[in-house]
Amino acid sequence: MIPTLIVLGLILGRWWRLTLVAVAVVWPLMLVAGGVMDVEPGLLGASALGVINAGAGVLVHQAALRSIRLLRRDHAALV
Repeated sequence: MIPTLIVLGLILGRWWRLTLVAVAVVWPLMLVAGGVMDVEPGLLGASALGVINAGAGVLVHQAALRSIRLLRRDHAALV
């Protein structure tokens, strides 16, 4: 399940705020719907872990995005 959230962060990392909020809400709902957890205080921890995992994917996406922009800007300055 962890790789799913990381990949989600990688794919939707451009809209990082929406992605993290969606994971915080939808991930616990999926756990309850799938019968993995009941409605309990532990869902807050599951939500936090989901946001952390998706956040890792978002960070990689944002780093790649900034690197590409930097390379394009440097290349344009040379031309």
